[in-house]
Amino acid sequence: MAAPREAEAVAEQPVPLKRSHKKKAAKVDESELLTVPDGWKEPAFTREDNPKGLLEESSFATLFPKYREAYLKECWPLVQKALSEHYVNATLDLIEGSMTVTTTKKTFDPYAIIRARDLIKLLARSVPFEQVRKVVLDTMKNIHPIYNIKTLMIKRELSKDPELRSQSWERFLPKFKRKNLKKRKEPKKKNVKKEYTPFPPPQPESQIDKELASGEYFLKESQKKRKQVEEIKAKQADAIKKRQEERNKAFIPPKEKPVVKAKKASTEKKIDIEAIKEKVKNAKKKKLGALPVEEVKLKIAADEKKKKKKK
Repeated sequence: MAAPREAEAVAEQPVPLKRSHKKKAAKVDESELLTVPDGWKEPAFTREDNPKGLLEESSFATLFPKYREAYLKECWPLVQKALSEHYVNATLDLIEGSMTVTTTKKTFDPYAIIRARDLIKLLARSVPFEQVRKVVLDTMKNIHPIYNIKTLMIKRELSKDPELRSQSWERFLPKFKRKNLKKRKEPKKKNVKKEYTPFPPPQPESQIDKELASGEYFLKESQKKRKQVEEIKAKQADAIKKRQEERNKAFIPPKEKPVVKAKKASTEKKIDIEAIKEKVKNAKKKKLGALPVEEVKLKIAADEKKKKKKK
C-alpha cells in the first residue's frame, strides 16, 4: 500500500516551469539616456503622487532691509494667496524685519517649500513680486535665475531714460540660448574596470618570504650586518661619483667651432677688381660736375676773343 501512495504524492507535486532568460544584445547608449528629447514636458506633481503628505514641518526665513518694508506690506496679500495654492503659510514680521514660509499638513509637494524660500529671497533683494514668480518658475525649467535678474536690471536702467520709454527694448536685452549636450564629456582619466574573478587577489610577500627567496634567511647576523654595510657603502660611492661628475662639468671646455679657411679669389675676380680701381682713379682726376678738357679749352679761347674785341 505504501508504493501507490508515494506515486500519488509524486504526481500531486507541482512541476517547476522552465523560464528562458534572454539577454538583450543591443546595449543602450549612455548619451541617449542623458539627453532630453525635444518637446518633452515634465508632468505636474499632483496629490495622487503623494496622498499621505509630508511627515514633518519645514520652514525657511530671510531678513529684508528697511526700505523694502512699504512695498512688502502692499504685496504681501498677493504673496500669501500665491503660496496658499500650494498649501504653504507665509508670515511677515515687521518688528524683526523677516519673512518666513512654513509647510502645513495639507502640503503634498515636497519641493513647494523650496520654491517659497526662493520667492522670499528674491523679494528681499528688491525684485518685484510680478517678476519673482516668473524667476521661480523658470528655475524649475533648469534656467538659472541670474538670467532673469540681469534682464530686470537692464529694464530698470532703460526706464530711467525718457527717450527710450516709447521704443522697444529687445535690442538691449540679452538673448540666452539653451544648450542641450548631446554627448557627455568624457573624463581625462578613465577607470578601466577589471574582469570579475571569484578568487581573491594573491597575498603580498612577507619579509621572511623575500629573505627565503634571496637566501638571506640562512645567513648569520654578522653576515647580514656586513652585507648591509656593503650596500650602504656602495650607495655612498655612487652618490659621491655623481657629485664629482657634476662638479667636473664646470671645468669641461665648450666645443669650439671649426675654423673656415677663406677661399682664394679667382682670376676673374682679380680682373674685375683692377677695372674698378681704374674707374676710381679716373673719377679722382675728374671733379664731380666738371667739364671735359676739350670743352674747357674752347671756352678759354672764346673768352680771349671777347676781351680782344672790347679793347
